[in-house]
Amino acid sequence: MEIFGKLRLRKGIFLSLFLLLSSSLFSQKTKLDSLGLLYNSAKDDTSRVELLWRMASAASVYNPDTAFILAFESISLAKDIKNIEGQARATGIMANIFMRIGNYPKALELNIEKLKLVEKNKEKLNLASVLINIGIVYALQEEYQKALTYYKRADSIIKLYNLESISYNIALNTGDTYDRLNQSENAFTYFNRSLEIARKDEDGDLIGTSLTGIGHSYRKLEKYTEATNAYLEAIKYLQAAYDYEMLCETTLGLAKLFRTTGKKDSARYYANFSMTIAKTGFPTKEMEAAIFLSDHYKKIRKFDSAFAYIDYARQLNDSINSKNNIRKSQIISSNEQIRQLELAALHIKEKKDRSTQLQLLLIAVFIPMLFMLTLLLSRVILSVRLIRLLGIISLLFFFEYLTLLIHPTVANITHHTPIYEIIILVVLAAFIIPVHHKLEHWMIHKLLHRHIAKHKKEVEENETVEA
Repeated sequence: MEIFGKLRLRKGIFLSLFLLLSSSLFSQKTKLDSLGLLYNSAKDDTSRVELLWRMASAASVYNPDTAFILAFESISLAKDIKNIEGQARATGIMANIFMRIGNYPKALELNIEKLKLVEKNKEKLNLASVLINIGIVYALQEEYQKALTYYKRADSIIKLYNLESISYNIALNTGDTYDRLNQSENAFTYFNRSLEIARKDEDGDLIGTSLTGIGHSYRKLEKYTEATNAYLEAIKYLQAAYDYEMLCETTLGLAKLFRTTGKKDSARYYANFSMTIAKTGFPTKEMEAAIFLSDHYKKIRKFDSAFAYIDYARQLNDSINSKNNIRKSQIISSNEQIRQLELAALHIKEKKDRSTQLQLLLIAVFIPMLFMLTLLLSRVILSVRLIRLLGIISLLFFFEYLTLLIHPTVANITHHTPIYEIIILVVLAAFIIPVHHKLEHWMIHKLLHRHIAKHKKEVEENETVEA
């Protein structure tokens, strides 16, 4: 499965494989409109499934509610036509939306559902990608050991099948998780691997991100000179790439390093640097820098400044909590929206099931009526061929009706596995076909015998009258 893009979600250095077509909202709206036109002219359900999940992906950037509806419609249609790839794509998009709004349990549930679908198709790139995303969800919930379990599964697939397009992602995410577990040697190994890949690709943003991770590892390993060099090099790359969020983390990491080595002025300088950048739209990073500066001034006994920064940090915390409350409201709203969509889908399915049951009932009534009609017509002087044909048609309807009733049960027993389905149906056919032929011969014989006897009687009566 193709990966359409990467959305960087950093609770630290996390780099996810979210499906994102473009960073431009205008571009996404334009793309959604053009996809909508294609959808209206689509002639087959397979195309409609693909267009729906593509539309959901485009809408997810600026309108999650619309994206939910489109993705859900794609999933429902994909289930109806047994399009596993389309179902997996749409499920992944819904998982990404839930991850963005912070509904991690639902994101995890959907990613695991997608994993089951992808395992059926056995497409290695998509399999590795969804394993990484599951790891990211666990990491965002601070369940780092579980995250590593999925990262390792993904890493083994990436290495085995040489999936270079996501080799950087797995290396960086694994390194970040080890860093959070304070296993700095392991973290350094993976950060260094990600750096080698980034340098090969000549991607300055990724190089800067990897160097930041290496700086963290060196700092915790007390290799301060190497850590300083890594941080300073990272700053150059990140400034050139305009990656301000990562730059906040890098400069604060350098501030922590200088505090550890007793260079207080440098520590304050880089903490202020981090805080200034964070004010452009990264409140969590701004709060971290404010807390650092408060602690810094407290240690050098400038309590007024320490109090000012801690008060500022509290204000930022209140603002972040307020946004978190809004996010919780979004989570509740999204859960309710999914519930309503599921209820609507269930209503449609029940309506369809009722229609199917009604058709089966009508067929069940029609078959004996056709048989009765055949019996009645056999008493009338009609062509022998017509009576034979009606008898055959009656039996064909009856046995095909039996097959129609049996097939869903067979499909459920075999879980729609074609090879098992065909074996069971062949065994049933081996029993039904001989019975069908015997019953056909018996029925036609009876009908024709009755018809011939009646015709013979009429002939005899006519001969008697003439005599």
